Amino acid sequence: MDMPLVEQVRRFNRVMTERVGALNDHFLGRNHPLGEARLLWEIGEQGASIRELRRRLSLDSAYVSRLLRSLEKQGLVVVKRSEHDGRVGLVQLTGAGLRERIELDQRADAFARSMLEPLSENQRLKLGAAMAQVERLLLASMVQIAVADPTTQDAQWCIQQYFTELNERFEMGFDPALSISAYAHELTPPAGLLLVTRLRHEPVGCGALKFHENAIGELKRMWVAPQVRGLGLGRRLLLALEHEAREAGMTILHLETNHTLTEAIELYRHSGYREVEAFNDEPYAQHWFEKRL
Repeated sequence: MDMPLVEQVRRFNRVMTERVGALNDHFLGRNHPLGEARLLWEIGEQGASIRELRRRLSLDSAYVSRLLRSLEKQGLVVVKRSEHDGRVGLVQLTGAGLRERIELDQRADAFARSMLEPLSENQRLKLGAAMAQVERLLLASMVQIAVADPTTQDAQWCIQQYFTELNERFEMGFDPALSISAYAHELTPPAGLLLVTRLRHEPVGCGALKFHENAIGELKRMWVAPQVRGLGLGRRLLLALEHEAREAGMTILHLETNHTLTEAIELYRHSGYREVEAFNDEPYAQHWFEKRL
């Protein structure tokens, strides 16, 4: 990793935490540190489960508990157990909590304007565009890719989303029963594997490998959720699958795809896959690709 780049990230972090007041116990001039203010915003008018708050903010349970106890003492939230599942803790804003959240929103808007007002119109546009780009890149850096059990809920959800999208995009629809199989037992080592990508612990993509004789791997079930496309996750997922294939001793990767999946075809071609003659009888394929690892 290039050290000047690491130092630039650290400088940016220091300036940003200073500018937004993250170091101040009275964030936006209220009697809350940033953590409490953010938790009030995340709870929202509809309330939320403690588990959901932890997931959204990637915080450990002990820290969330301390924040909630402090907000309870201030009369801003009420914590109770779900009527349907006693293991689930629910958080609601009180009347005072709702008013405080509105006040924080108004002050946050004013703070954003205070950042923009000293700048020229051109500088404001540049800052807005730069912030949008940084936001997307930070989201991309938060995505994690890991081998997953194909029978888990997250894995099955990803695969079903993949089937649904193919059914919508293919001219004649898509029936997985007619396609070449990639059942759970075929995606479990040593027969193969499944990778699941997650953002804030929620599944947002998947990709699979089937391992065959002669050190040939077969790429299957490549899918990225629409809301995170454009973050380079398809390319990153493909590289992760290639790494896993090498680790498993594969020297060649095969894949087939439908002509309607133009983004996938472009990704494969730009990633060193070359189009070859059909090597299977997949009924939904018009293109077959190969890459030597």
